[in-house]
Amino acid sequence: MAIALSELLDEKQVILRLRSRKLPNALREIIQVLAHNGKIENEQKFLEQVLAREQAHPSVVENGVVFPHARTDLVNEIVIGIGGSRAGIPIGADQQRAQLLFVIGVPERLLNDYLICVGTLARLVKDDAIRSRLLQAETPREFIDALIATL
Repeated sequence: MAIALSELLDEKQVILRLRSRKLPNALREIIQVLAHNGKIENEQKFLEQVLAREQAHPSVVENGVVFPHARTDLVNEIVIGIGGSRAGIPIGADQQRAQLLFVIGVPERLLNDYLICVGTLARLVKDDAIRSRLLQAETPREFIDALIATL
């Protein structure tokens, strides 16, 4: 992978306790943080792209984790925004609850890097001990450190 996962993780792009209880609002919250940090050129358009993808192909919640994303020209590099919800955000037709949302924006040219990135994240959060540390993190730095320590 040309880009190390640790380089994509930034504590300024982590919200440990989302205020929102519905997916569109939770995505908006996370995307606002990405935009605020200069990672996305057009916040509203990116949100629309992620929501359109979710409408066409809803993300699957596994182990309380979900990876909503968009392949887009609105980002120059892979960007990851993370949101946590202790109660969980209901997702998809079966309304399974996701406690961790990794919102990812990926330029078309980095599709292979994206697949490696998501594969690595999915493998990490599948581990009960790692997922527990992430859910119990008190600060965004602690959250990122818990993820990076496992790489």
